[in-house]
Amino acid sequence: MTTPSLRTDAPAAAPAPPAAGPRHWLRAGWLMTASGWSANQFSALLGAYRSDLGLTDTTTTGLFAVYVLGLIPGLLLAGPAADRRGRRPVTFAALTVSLLATCLLMAGPSAAWLLWPGRFLTGLGAGTLLTAGSVWIKELSAAPYGTAPSPGAAARRSGLFLSAGFASGGLAAACIAEWAPHPMVLAYLPHLVLATAAALGAARTPETAAHRPAGTPAPSTEPAPASSTRAFRRLVVPMAPWVFVAPTIAFAVLPGLVDAHLDGWRTVYAGLATAVTPGTGILVAPLARRLAARHRMATALCGLAAIAAGLLLGALAVARTDPALALLAAVLLGGGYGLCVAYGLTEVAALTPPRALARRTARFWALCYLGFCAPYLVTLLTGVWSPSAVLTGGAVLALLTLAALVRNGART
Repeated sequence: MTTPSLRTDAPAAAPAPPAAGPRHWLRAGWLMTASGWSANQFSALLGAYRSDLGLTDTTTTGLFAVYVLGLIPGLLLAGPAADRRGRRPVTFAALTVSLLATCLLMAGPSAAWLLWPGRFLTGLGAGTLLTAGSVWIKELSAAPYGTAPSPGAAARRSGLFLSAGFASGGLAAACIAEWAPHPMVLAYLPHLVLATAAALGAARTPETAAHRPAGTPAPSTEPAPASSTRAFRRLVVPMAPWVFVAPTIAFAVLPGLVDAHLDGWRTVYAGLATAVTPGTGILVAPLARRLAARHRMATALCGLAAIAAGLLLGALAVARTDPALALLAAVLLGGGYGLCVAYGLTEVAALTPPRALARRTARFWALCYLGFCAPYLVTLLTGVWSPSAVLTGGAVLALLTLAALVRNGART
């Protein structure tokens, strides 16, 4: 029996990865919460901008939509950048852009034109952070960094942190706008505090992207298998825009159509709607897990059905000018949002090889955020049809999407 000889010329061992544990993904998750907060703090102030600055409905919905113009390039460019430069630097760069955007929005009451670049940069920062942050949290949740029970659970965590930011940001901004002085300035201060605290908390969170020799092509430039791409197009793409069609209609359209008799409480009511919608999305997370365990597509189908029901109930609330009924519609729309985003993130993680995950995640979020244009479309269409008719038409489209998803699932 021979004993292996010791070699003195062996390369030095690579540093051991950080010990597994939940703290890394939790620290990075607060960055996603700050991103969701920045996106929704403006939504709760739409009524204040109309009344205090005299902005028209078309202008406020345009400001709401210009967010998407910044968001889409942020989403699409962040994937390759996160693979080349790493998840961590891209995420922190996006957070810096988000902080700058909030500062511009705070200057809006003095110079209203600054609201446009402020909203554009808000979208750019959010899109970049969503892509890099989502992949970073998923990788931090899995071995060797974390102990997530399954890849699906790891993928869904970023959506939960984002929803928490959506829910709390809008409500906090609305309460400040209703009862504090200088509402359109002070309402943005909590985001500055949260984003700074999140950055400090995640300062020591490790990078998860594999380091490559100089000149090596980025992993994201390698295409995913054709079968994976085909399944993504059939099972995820049709559903993705509904992820944000549902909540934006719930908190950017319905409140303004049912608050005629809420004198003095309009801003608080809008903030409540922005909290109820994504808050319900968080609460349905256990249901999403149970549905996914029963059938691969059950989460998406139930989500689309809830969105269709929420739109129909919203149409009835608008016809009756009933704020309570509109909040119930927001609950259904929020539940549909939570189920659809959980399904989308889980499917993207399941269908995509690691080398293409950042790019595929970026495409998913880009498709989702097309739904942020829904309030602007509703405003345009109500020049031809009544708001109730437009919302009913949206419910029909949601059901048609559900049917297409069933058909595509049978073919895939």
